[in-house]
Parts: sequence; structure tokens; C-alpha cells
Amino acid sequence: MKTKSFNEVIADYLKQRATEDALFTPKFTNSKKSVDECCQYILGEARKRGREVVMTDDEVFGLAVHYYDEENIVVNKSNGHKAKITKSSKPAKVIVSPVAIPKRGKVRKEENKLQLSLFD
Repeated sequence: MKTKSFNEVIADYLKQRATEDALFTPKFTNSKKSVDECCQYILGEARKRGREVVMTDDEVFGLAVHYYDEENIVVNKSNGHKAKITKSSKPAKVIVSPVAIPKRGKVRKEENKLQLSLFD
């Protein structure tokens, strides 16, 4: 059995929703929107939550529907993260983690104690 990609899972959900919800159908067929951009939106929203994020199905699908509901959503086009769908006895969860993050040394801020103030 082949595992579906993140985009395929989102597309399948949205197609099913469009067949069941007459109010959602025109939003889903909007030519200004796409499933790929929807997935980028979801990953961007997950990225705002932290480096490694676990989201439930409801959260992910809710973001997908929100993307199609709103006209003025700006999608960050950077593709520095990947989505992994995990299956268990519990509902599937989407884990978003960085693809490659360069390691940076710790930046230490130290006050210069020898600095004199003009106002002292």
C-alpha cells in the first residue's frame, strides 16, 4: 500500500468536503487558490508555532478550509520545511520539522561595563 503525500491527503479531504458542502464548493473551485499553495499555507502556519510541531487532523484540515474561506491570505512561498504524516492507533498527526537549519553559535550579549554615560 502506497503512503499518500501531504498534498494528496489535503487534496482528498478538500475534494470530499466540496462534494458534501455546497457552500464550500465555489470556494474550493476558486481559480486564485490551489492545493499546493494551501499546503504551503498550512506549513507556514505550523512554522509559526515552533521548530517541531505536532498538529491534529482537525487543526490541519481547519487551516486548509480557512485558506479557501479567506480571500486575502498571504502565503510564504519558502519551502524550507517538510511535512510528515504519521499513523497510529490515534488520529494521524502532521509533524512539521526543518529540512536543514544551519547551526549557529550562541550569541552572547554582554554589557560593556566600562562604557560611560553622558547622563551620569
